[in-house]
Amino acid sequence: MSSEPPPTLESPECEKLLDALLTHATTAKKQLKAVRNYCMALLMLDAGLRVGELMSLRLCDLYFNREPVRTIFIKPHMTKNKVPHSIPVSGRLAEALTSFFNAWHFLDPEIAEQFAFCRPDSDKAITTRQVERIICAAGWKALGRPVHPHVLRHTFASRLMRVTNSSTVQQMLGHKYLSSTQVYCHPNEEDKRQAIEAASAQPLPSQPNEQQQQDQSLPVEHQAPTPLPASPLKSRRASHW
Repeated sequence: MSSEPPPTLESPECEKLLDALLTHATTAKKQLKAVRNYCMALLMLDAGLRVGELMSLRLCDLYFNREPVRTIFIKPHMTKNKVPHSIPVSGRLAEALTSFFNAWHFLDPEIAEQFAFCRPDSDKAITTRQVERIICAAGWKALGRPVHPHVLRHTFASRLMRVTNSSTVQQMLGHKYLSSTQVYCHPNEEDKRQAIEAASAQPLPSQPNEQQQQDQSLPVEHQAPTPLPASPLKSRRASHW
């Protein structure tokens, strides 16, 4: 197994990427695509979905009674390893799903089984290759370099690993083996800096005084005995009859 950590984005880079996806739409059709693309990116960045899982989502997986679901359930047939998993929806993702629903006017309950992410003029899901081109182009625009969609999943997993245990991360990523999750245990520079600051803030242990050092250096039988507390019988006055 490689010792190199998977590539991730820092928080400012994530914000720049998301901004590049959502802005600069000059027409109504481009605005629809922008809202869709932003929502897709957040499902990878805030829920850790693989691109294949993202493209398998249907509207009924994301909405209930026209409101965003609180938890996204990824079914076995949607995953590459047939491992089902569930991910709670963050507040930011819930807002993006609401905006997506309102912009695309998903009002007909009969289309609940429709793929969630389609072209504005079609009910067919866009392809994984199209998603790769969308995220890559946003990377060039925002960061001056291409960004693969799986980097968003890596970023989600790495951030999660800093605030919870590896078993929880494994479940939310849908990994079959814990070893697949442990690649995200690599600390970054921010983790190292916080560790140094926390260690510097800890007080040093107090040094024993000279008598304690001498007692500790002697065998047990030669160490000064601990004085016993005064007997209450000795301090009690004699009774007068």
